[in-house]
Amino acid sequence: MAATFNFELVTPERLIFSGEASQVVVPGAEGDFAVLAGHSPFISTLRPGILDVTLPSGSQRLLVKKGVAEADPARLTVLAQTAVPVEELQGARLASELQQAEAQAAEAKDDHTRMNAEALIDVLKRLQTKAA
Repeated sequence: MAATFNFELVTPERLIFSGEASQVVVPGAEGDFAVLAGHSPFISTLRPGILDVTLPSGSQRLLVKKGVAEADPARLTVLAQTAVPVEELQGARLASELQQAEAQAAEAKDDHTRMNAEALIDVLKRLQTKAA
């Protein structure tokens, strides 16, 4: 069995997950990065994307929009504005999320906000294509 580390995923509303993980792929602002047990200390902001969590009992994929990830050799903590399991993003909910992201892109007052909205649109469209 692969070595594990403590992983916590927290949103402003609640603790989503706290337990052992063997790998987490995080959508960092500078690109995706994988965290394994023994990872060097690291802090990154998140961009909208899929957080891919490998647990000893299986895996889970969640859409995260904004936040921060902090890793050290024994732990990864992700503080996310939102975290929605990918399997919940189907049909009307997925269409609504996409519509909101498109409105955010259209109303963006600066490049950073527009780039985040466009990244979210890209992720949501890929999920929509997979669901079709």
